[in-house]
Amino acid sequence: MGDTLEFNDIYQEMKGSWNDGRLRFSKQSIVYKSTKTGKVDTIPVTDLSLAQWRRVCLGHGIKLSTSTGHVYKYDGFKDSDLDSIAAFFKANYKVELVEKDMCVKGWNWGTAKFAGPLLSFDVSESPAFEIPLSNVSQCATGKNEVTLEFHQNDDAEVALMEVRFYVPPGTADEGADPVEAFAQNVLSKADVIQATGDAVCIFKELQCLTPRGRYDIRIYPTFLHLHGKTFDYKIPFTTVLRLFLLPHKEQMFFVISLDPPIKQGQTRYHFLILLFSKDEDISLTLNMSEDEVEKRFEGKLTKHMSGSLYEVVSRVMKALVNRKITVPGNFQGHSGSQCITCSYKASSGLLYPLERGFIYVHKPPVHLRFEEISCVNFARGTTTTRSFDFEIETKQGTQYTFSSIEREEYGKLFDFVNAKKLNIKNRGFKEGMKGKDDMSDSDEDQHDAYLERMKEEGKIREEGGSDDSEGDSDESFNPGEEDDDVAEEYDSNASGSDSEDESGGSEEEAKPKKSKPKKEPVKKTKAPREKKERKPRKEKKVKDAGAPKRPMSAYMLWLNASRERIKSENPGISVTEISKKAGEMWKQIGKDKKEEWDKKAEEAKRQYEKAMKEYKESGGGGSGGASSSSKKEPKKKAGKSNDKKKSAEKEKSVGNESFKSREFISSEDSSDNDSDRGKKSSKRKHSDDEEEEEIASTPPSSAESGSD
Repeated sequence: MGDTLEFNDIYQEMKGSWNDGRLRFSKQSIVYKSTKTGKVDTIPVTDLSLAQWRRVCLGHGIKLSTSTGHVYKYDGFKDSDLDSIAAFFKANYKVELVEKDMCVKGWNWGTAKFAGPLLSFDVSESPAFEIPLSNVSQCATGKNEVTLEFHQNDDAEVALMEVRFYVPPGTADEGADPVEAFAQNVLSKADVIQATGDAVCIFKELQCLTPRGRYDIRIYPTFLHLHGKTFDYKIPFTTVLRLFLLPHKEQMFFVISLDPPIKQGQTRYHFLILLFSKDEDISLTLNMSEDEVEKRFEGKLTKHMSGSLYEVVSRVMKALVNRKITVPGNFQGHSGSQCITCSYKASSGLLYPLERGFIYVHKPPVHLRFEEISCVNFARGTTTTRSFDFEIETKQGTQYTFSSIEREEYGKLFDFVNAKKLNIKNRGFKEGMKGKDDMSDSDEDQHDAYLERMKEEGKIREEGGSDDSEGDSDESFNPGEEDDDVAEEYDSNASGSDSEDESGGSEEEAKPKKSKPKKEPVKKTKAPREKKERKPRKEKKVKDAGAPKRPMSAYMLWLNASRERIKSENPGISVTEISKKAGEMWKQIGKDKKEEWDKKAEEAKRQYEKAMKEYKESGGGGSGGASSSSKKEPKKKAGKSNDKKKSAEKEKSVGNESFKSREFISSEDSSDNDSDRGKKSSKRKHSDDEEEEEIASTPPSSAESGSD
C-alpha cells in the first residue's frame, strides 16, 4: 500500500449545498481541497479522535472528529472504498474506521445530544440527523419550545429555514429551566454575531469601493463590523477566504474575499475592496493590555502601532483572520506597473497577474485561480487594431473577456501565461507575434487580409485616377464633356454643315447618338450645388465671437465643481461613465442642495443679461450680422440665375447640335468658358480654335436660329 490515498469528486456539505473537491489521506495529515473556493482543510493525524463510516444520501461518507472539538464530514465514497480506507487507517493511524448505522425510522421523538459543534438527534441510540451549530443564526425560546434559525446559502436549491424542538419539563437538573439550558448549549456553539464588548480597534471613514461608500470599520475579536450611513455589515472572520494587497500608482487596493458573501437586498458582494492612499498615515492603539496583545497575537501586533494606513489595516486583518496576504509577483507590464489596464463588461479596471491566479478590480471584482482555468486566448480587439482581448475560460465553461488591452502589453502577458504553463488556444499563431515588429506584421497578415486588399485597391484607384483613368471617370461622372469630345471629332472630319453630316452616314455619326442617353446624370450634379448654397444659412458663421457666453444651468455648475471628486472616488472611470454617474448622483441630491445650485445659476443668468445689455449698448451685436447676411443673398440669387442660364444654354446647344456665335456670348459665359478651356489639354485648345473659325464662316441666320 502506498503512502497516500486520493479520492476525487468527494463532497462536503456547506449550509445546504454540496461542494465537490479532492480528499487525500497521508501518513501525516488528511487534506481536503474544495474545487469551488480553493479552500484547504488540513487535519493533523495526531488530532484525530474518531472516524466513522456511514451510509448517506450520496453513497457512503466519513465522519472525522478531532480532539480540538472540530467535526468534518465527507461524502461521495463507493462501497468498495471501505476496505482500502480501513486498511490505511489501521496501518498508519491510531484510530480505527468504525461503521455506524443511521436511524431511518422517521420518528420525531428522541434525544438531543450536544457533541462539540454538532447537535445530534438520536432515535433508539442511533443518530437520525445532525445539525452543525455553526449554521445557526438565531435561537429563540418559548414555553417548552426552542426555535433554531439558520444562515441561508444562495447556492442551495432548497434551504432549511428553522427547526423547532419541544423540550418537556423536568428533563434538566433540578432548579434549572430545561428550555434555557437547551438554548444556552446552542448559543455557546452557534454562529450568532453579537456586538457585545469593546472593539479591538476602530478605523474611521475608510473609502470602500464594493460596497460603495465610506464606512467606519470596527474590528472585534471574532468578526468585522462595517458601519455606514445607510447600511451595516457584520462579517465573521470564518467567512474570509483570502486577503490581497494590490498597488496602483499612488494608491493601494486592499481586497477581502468572502464566502458566503455579504448581502444588500438582492445584491451579493463576494469581495470587500478598500482604497487607500500611500501618503496617508495613522497612529493606532489597540483596546487591549500589552500582556493580552502579546499572549493572543504572539508578536504579530503591538499595543501601539503607526505607519501608513494601508499597512496598519492589512497587518491587523492578517493577525485576526489568520490568513496570508497575497501581493503581485514578478510580473511587470510595459509601463513598469504590476497590473494591466483593461475593460470587463463595459467597465474599465485593472487586471493583476498573480503567482497563482488573476484578479480584476474593481467592477465587478473577479478572482480566477490557475487550477480552475481551462485555457486562455489572445483575440483581436473588436474596435481598433491597437488593442487586443484576453479571454479566460474556466473548467466549468464560464468565459471571462478582458478587452481594450494595449498591444504593447502583449509580449509581457504572453510570456507570463507561457511561464505558468497555462493552455493557450492559439499558441502556434501567437508565438510568431512575440516581438513588437513581428506582432505588427503577422497580426496584419493574418487578421487584416481584407484590410490589406482594400488598401491595395485604393492605391490602384489613386494611380489610375492620376494617369490613365481620366477618360473612364469622365464617362461615368461627366457625360457632358464626353459629348463635347465627340462633337469636336465630328467637326474636324465634317465639311461644315448639318445636312452634309446627316447625308454622310458615317460610323462616327452613331457614337454621339448612343451617348446621348448618358446626359441624364447631369441632373445629379445640381444636388451638391444646392447643398453648398445652404451652408451659409447655418448660425455658426453668423455667431458673434465677442458676445458674452451664455450662463450654465444648475446641473452643469454642479458637475464642473464635482468632476474631480467623482474621478478620485472612482479610479479608472471613463468619460461616459462620469456623466452617467453624475446623473445618478444629481438625482439623489436633496432639494436644499439643488436650491443652492439653482441660486448660483440664476445669479449667473443675471450677470449674463447685464453683460449682454452693456455689450449691445457699446455697439456690439448690432445689425452687422443682418447686413452681412443681406449682402450675401443677392450673390446667391445671381449665382442661381447664372447657373440656370448655363444649364439651359448647354441643353439647347447639345439638343440642336449647333454652337453660339460670339455676339450672343455674354461676358460671364465667355469667362466661364475660358476658365473651363484653360483646364483642358493642348489638343482640346487646338480643336476649339478650329471650332471658332467654322462658326464664323456660317451665315448669321443659322446662328440666330440655333440660339433661339
